[in-house]
Amino acid sequence: MIKLKYIFSLLLICILSFSVFGQKTSDANFPKCTKYPKIIPAKKNVWIFIMAGQSNMAGRGFVEPMDTVTNQRILSINTKSEIILAKEPLNLYESQMKGLDCGVSFACELLKFIPDSVSILLIPTAVGGSSIDQWIGDSLHRKVNLRSNFRQKVELAKNFGEIKGLLWHQGESDAKQLLVRTYAKKLKGLFSDFRKTINDKKLPILTGEIGTFTPDSTFQNAINKAIVSNAKKDKHTFLIQTRDFTDKGDKLHFDSKSQRIMGERFAQKYLEIIKLKIKQLVQ
Repeated sequence: MIKLKYIFSLLLICILSFSVFGQKTSDANFPKCTKYPKIIPAKKNVWIFIMAGQSNMAGRGFVEPMDTVTNQRILSINTKSEIILAKEPLNLYESQMKGLDCGVSFACELLKFIPDSVSILLIPTAVGGSSIDQWIGDSLHRKVNLRSNFRQKVELAKNFGEIKGLLWHQGESDAKQLLVRTYAKKLKGLFSDFRKTINDKKLPILTGEIGTFTPDSTFQNAINKAIVSNAKKDKHTFLIQTRDFTDKGDKLHFDSKSQRIMGERFAQKYLEIIKLKIKQLVQ
């Protein structure tokens, strides 16, 4: 009887130990140190992409070790506005919620096809939970004034290279009955303002559909309809599909695999855009 109690106690200890120490915490693989580029590339060789929107652009996926492998040609910024080697997560604003985003996978895919002389600089400005009205109104959201911060990051970025595009993913906060009707008009206006801030009327803005993971996704579908419509009407806005993506279990946020695929699709879409530009120049 004593032996059985002893064995049972050991088993209980093992189970509790596994549940506490064996579980992966969301920040288990977050980088422990910052790495800086050996040389900051010349401005003419730096392509800059601004990342804006809410949580699925800010990143909520689980960061794996492979997401933190640095590349001298993939850069980002830290909270001190210093140029650093990009590692996931890129989010600067939400210390308790940040996770894997699509930025590094986007840059990795681009590097396969662009000249070896070019480096990619990723500038994160997305903040989870932000609505389109908050972006338009420069609201203080989770300690960030959204548009002011965007403008500041744009001015900072211009010191290091040329802004080539904007990656936008947002709409979950607007998937509500009273908000979906005006979303398309607001999106059009906001994109116009983004281009004015960057001083490029033809700036490519790449957008993705939001997730439809709940049994009744009526309002999410309405937001997606507005996103698709805007991309069709604006010849400088481009769409990637995300309908085959999976959530991380919360019916809202893309899982890590989907985040990496989103980055690759954004990159492939951008490559289509620049090929189109080359053809137009030739003609």
